[in-house]
Amino acid sequence: MHNRRSFLAALGATAAGLAVGRRADALTAIEPAPARARLSRIGLQLYTVRRMAAKDLAGTLAQVARIGYKEVELAGLYNHTAAEFHDLLERNRLSAPSSHLAITAIETDAAKTFADAKTLGHQWLTVPSMPWATIPIQTADDWKAVAKRFNNAGAKTKDAGFRFAYHNHNLELRNLGGGTTPLDVLVAETDPALVSFEMDLYWVVNGGGNPLAFLAKYPGRFKMLHVKDSAGPDHQIVDVGAGDIDFK
Repeated sequence: MHNRRSFLAALGATAAGLAVGRRADALTAIEPAPARARLSRIGLQLYTVRRMAAKDLAGTLAQVARIGYKEVELAGLYNHTAAEFHDLLERNRLSAPSSHLAITAIETDAAKTFADAKTLGHQWLTVPSMPWATIPIQTADDWKAVAKRFNNAGAKTKDAGFRFAYHNHNLELRNLGGGTTPLDVLVAETDPALVSFEMDLYWVVNGGGNPLAFLAKYPGRFKMLHVKDSAGPDHQIVDVGAGDIDFK
């Protein structure tokens, strides 16, 4: 089992930035780095502390900054305007390179979505999930239709000066036949210039997949990672190093 320090040191050779938090959705950008590079930035997905943020956003961001985080990934504005949220980030010397938001925010309310993203300093607009109850997803063709929506949303996002990404759960790892998964379809059917992916390591493992295999198969397509660990047959979410995923 690796503690936080040894895990960071081990991962530092292959990643440019990492987010690690207590039972957190950790966020890292994975850009090419020198072989012996060290991690320079630590980020936290604010969904991890959503209950605290809903009660006291200012106090929660202050605590996040005191811990040592430099970046956060947003998951809603907690009844604040984009300008108010931006001021809180500035006050705590935090940046927000990415935000989780519904794809419909891009499809049906693009002007406000992009204006808020500019105010908040986002680089990435990341869709964390889709409204699956309203979308057929039984066949590869169904997933190709989802990929088409991603391409369209990605084109709008690029035109506005941002980048589009999609975050997986375990649904995208089920077998569609012949060893093909929905994640394979989504990567293959989307334009790399318009659509990137934020791999959630926990959910890939939860779904029976191998994160390293996907990273090797689709180089350059996974621009961000969520890092959390999985423990036991029920896949309980735990701190990195406290579960069963072989991070080393």
